[in-house]
Amino acid sequence: MAFPQTPLPLQVDLMVDGAWSNITSDVYGRDEIRITRGRTAEGQQVDPGRCSLTLTNRDGRYSPRNPMSPLYGTIGRNTPMRVSVMTGTPYLELTGGADRAATPDVPALDITGSLDVRIELSLATWVPAAGIELAGKYKDPGQRSWYWFIGSRGDLALGRSITGSDYFQYRSTVPIPVPPSGRIALRSTINATNSQITHYTAPSIAGPWTQLGNPSTASAATTIFASTSPVEVGDIAATAFDSPVGGVYAFQLRDGINGTLVADVDFTAQALGASSFTDSAGRVWSLNAAAAISNRRTRFAGEVPSWPVRWDPSGNDIYVTIEAAGILRRLTAGAAALDSTLRRSIPTAPNVLAYWPMEEGPDAIRAYSPVIGVPPLTLSNVTWASADTLPSSNPLPVLASSGGDLPMMSGAVPAPVGATTGWQVRWIYRLDTPNTVLYTFMRILSTGTVAEWYLQSRDNDSRIYGRDADGATIVDQHVATSLDLFNQWTSTRFSLSQSGGTVSWQIVWQDVGGDAGSFSGTYPGTAGRVRAVASPPDGFAAALDGMAIGHIGVFSTPQTTAYDGCITAYAGETAGTRMRRLADEENVPVNLFGVIADEEPMGPQRPDTLVALLQEAADTDHGILYEARDRVALVYRDLGTLYNQAPVQLDYSTDLMPPLEPVDDDQLTKNDVTVTRIGGSSGRAVLKTGPLSVNPPPAGVGVYQDSVSLSLRTDDQAEQHAGWLMHLGSVDEPRYPVVSLSMQANPELIETVAALDSGSRLQILNPPAKLPPGAIDLLVQGYVETLSQYTWDVQLNCTPASPYTVGVTNQPGVATADTDGSQLTADVTATATTLMVGTPTGPWTTDPSDMPMDVQLGGEVVTVTAITGLVQDVFARTVATGWGVADSGQPWTTSGGSSSDYYVQGA
Repeated sequence: MAFPQTPLPLQVDLMVDGAWSNITSDVYGRDEIRITRGRTAEGQQVDPGRCSLTLTNRDGRYSPRNPMSPLYGTIGRNTPMRVSVMTGTPYLELTGGADRAATPDVPALDITGSLDVRIELSLATWVPAAGIELAGKYKDPGQRSWYWFIGSRGDLALGRSITGSDYFQYRSTVPIPVPPSGRIALRSTINATNSQITHYTAPSIAGPWTQLGNPSTASAATTIFASTSPVEVGDIAATAFDSPVGGVYAFQLRDGINGTLVADVDFTAQALGASSFTDSAGRVWSLNAAAAISNRRTRFAGEVPSWPVRWDPSGNDIYVTIEAAGILRRLTAGAAALDSTLRRSIPTAPNVLAYWPMEEGPDAIRAYSPVIGVPPLTLSNVTWASADTLPSSNPLPVLASSGGDLPMMSGAVPAPVGATTGWQVRWIYRLDTPNTVLYTFMRILSTGTVAEWYLQSRDNDSRIYGRDADGATIVDQHVATSLDLFNQWTSTRFSLSQSGGTVSWQIVWQDVGGDAGSFSGTYPGTAGRVRAVASPPDGFAAALDGMAIGHIGVFSTPQTTAYDGCITAYAGETAGTRMRRLADEENVPVNLFGVIADEEPMGPQRPDTLVALLQEAADTDHGILYEARDRVALVYRDLGTLYNQAPVQLDYSTDLMPPLEPVDDDQLTKNDVTVTRIGGSSGRAVLKTGPLSVNPPPAGVGVYQDSVSLSLRTDDQAEQHAGWLMHLGSVDEPRYPVVSLSMQANPELIETVAALDSGSRLQILNPPAKLPPGAIDLLVQGYVETLSQYTWDVQLNCTPASPYTVGVTNQPGVATADTDGSQLTADVTATATTLMVGTPTGPWTTDPSDMPMDVQLGGEVVTVTAITGLVQDVFARTVATGWGVADSGQPWTTSGGSSSDYYVQGA
């Protein structure tokens, strides 16, 4: 017997000493487990998830400060916890580490020609830092055959060896289009006939297969070495990539493309807990480490921030009521704003000797260096925190002579460790008013042949001047520059490189985010090292007052990438790219679903908290940022993954619990939307016609304004985003805020409902006549579920899904353009299956390949199975507004003549 005739197979685990420990026996059955995840409505940010339950604590084991507890020293604040239901179809569960399924080498597995490998799986992450192992027959030394993995771009890669020691890899030209469920089938083939390597994806291992990008052509022979290595699925013992975390449902290996199955394991058909089994091809498989055949459905993964011990008046019933939280709770608790992008990138760059951001507050007297061992830079007669227009920086100081005292600067640079062959000094400045006399913008002191470098500029040229310790001139080079060096933020790089007895110097000026110009020269001698950066001995000239300066970096090599990207605050990167970079920088797991390259380009990243920056990216792309259900991590679904989803369908009469109550209100109504690009201009969208337009009732609902600021790359994006937000805010449908489901009443729905998450599309079929006709089409925003021994209830928070049904160009079957104005030309009855339709604005399709298609007629959805075009309408007639009755008296006309009639057949 199964649930609900038997107790719900709940399992609660704590992370103890780095491994999951089952504590289900200590969970009080008298209290429900209550889980809250996601958001309550469209457009709202996600709150941290919550999971509350009660643990018995009679022996004090859940008192973290109890030295007699067997868990003493292993639990405490933010101990990871997960809640699972052990039900449904089995799979191979992989938790990382050495988790794998393996079958030993036999002659049938020694494929030396064409190869076809397939897998169906779901993973916790699909875009690794380096790579994620999938499967392989690969062992060092000298026993390599082939190796399959996911690359750092989210691409699919297959490698093979010719000799057993060499290795060639072939990657897909586009990333894997992983659906938000995280489950997909992958396939790669090697064709020994034409030397092509091709990758594919499919909904399941049964297909149908869709080619992933373009094939690769091998430059060497396409033979594969027949190694003695086992075939491994999951962790590959001989490689250094990340081991997969997730579930594997099936794996196949074929000798030849669509050839003989030499390994065919269906993990969903194996017994729970089995450690070895034989597949349909006769291969014997065994599991390693923590790999297991499991049916775990994780409902919550989070952290326990506190362990409040309570007891009843008798003192005999001692318990702990805990509320675990999702990762957002910790990330938002007292979080400080991240530093500017320059400040975050430069101090950790290779070969950095000294760096002064110069982002101090208005009362500063010197500039601190985040590079350990570097003394502060002194800077006098400046106005600190005054220049705030560089997006990649906090406000910078501006030179300001005072009472005849000139601005002075001095910063000592520690010696590099070991020998060097050159160095570089780089800084950012801005001077809006060009000076007409050459003045020194930067002075560099070194130990080489040139002891002092003076870098000077004016309105029409610049000068690179260097002299030795005795004051003799070594370099005195004038170069032609222009007003491009003024009235904008400019990055300057001055570098030396040593080659034998010759020193090469180079100076590069670059507009921040723009073009660059450079000049160079040579002289005999040594480059030495940088001792200090400074102003001229008598200070910066008063003519330079108003010049902002900052982010001075000194490096022990002539080249550095420390300023790349961060100098523009990564303006132009897509929302997913920004999330991935921030996640890597802050070591916070974020799983991305969607095509990152197609997401919205963003404006500069400004200082803010990590969560605020991630949410800013989600807002710009209009996707959903939420917490993962199966691990302590974040998930982002981009807008593209919300379009035209295949829905999960439930029946109103058999699958739902009452009440299902429509709410026809104005909670989400926005018909006049202004979007402002942060740091730029605005765009506005106003709905001028229709039932939810800005017109007064009954022609509309009046004005509902909204104003939103988004991080956009260009001003022309603003109006497009305003249009989308107006589209979301003018859906002429009732809301169904809560959809109630009961697993104990409908246990057959467990697999279906357990897969629903934020952003899933749900259709409720066969609603009663008291509700609007047609399926109720919803988008799940979040949910609350309660679990106990004999109950499992889920309440879904939903909004209309119709805004996400969109037309896609060059993608047949996704949507059909509407012929606005179509009306009946003859009366119909309630049971009619044919319609006579006329349209003055455009033709209906009569192509049989477009059938069947669903159309909405006066609020009712009907399925059209055939359309036949009739003769031009030449009769005098008008058609009543709405469907059902045809009038006569006036002709249909268009600018080009009469309208067309159609004979529409449907079901």
